[in-house]
Amino acid sequence: MSSPQDLVKGILEHIEPDQKESLREGLKNTPKRVVESWKELYSGYNQDPKDTLKATFNGEGYDGIVLLKDIEFYSTCEHHMLSFTGKAHVAYIPTERIVGISKLARIVEIYSRRLQNQERITTQVADALEKYLKPLGAAIIIEAKHDCMGCRGVKKSHATMTTSAMRGVFFDKAEARSELMDLIKN
Repeated sequence: MSSPQDLVKGILEHIEPDQKESLREGLKNTPKRVVESWKELYSGYNQDPKDTLKATFNGEGYDGIVLLKDIEFYSTCEHHMLSFTGKAHVAYIPTERIVGISKLARIVEIYSRRLQNQERITTQVADALEKYLKPLGAAIIIEAKHDCMGCRGVKKSHATMTTSAMRGVFFDKAEARSELMDLIKN
């Protein structure tokens, strides 16, 4: 079986067929750099959301919405292996336990650092919040621009895709959903 670097070299030779004998200087170390970049780009496969959400604190009776908005993220489309980037808004209504706010950003990071589609990230984050925090409600809204839409195919680079997942009271109660949307807008 070929090494990951050999596979990248093969891709480069496919893209630039006249380089088969010897890659030009600018490409010589590209296979190594690509494989190194994959470690960061796909680091979500090596992380368990349970480990991130297990460190909770006494909520001291707080029963309002906890919202972390505008969480920047980067992911890779599983269909074309091109990037998509955007922001996520993550919210929950605690029962007894709360989690540090950085953990909300880390959950988005764990799932976005995998070969993905936006819909799956949205569902996975909401499911993880619901499973590990057991809140009254959990919600996530993601807005992203997809390079597969901008640099190929339909070539609409300014289009933004929005996905959402609402669980618990955010799904069942229009007032809770409305309050959440007002908080995100402000």
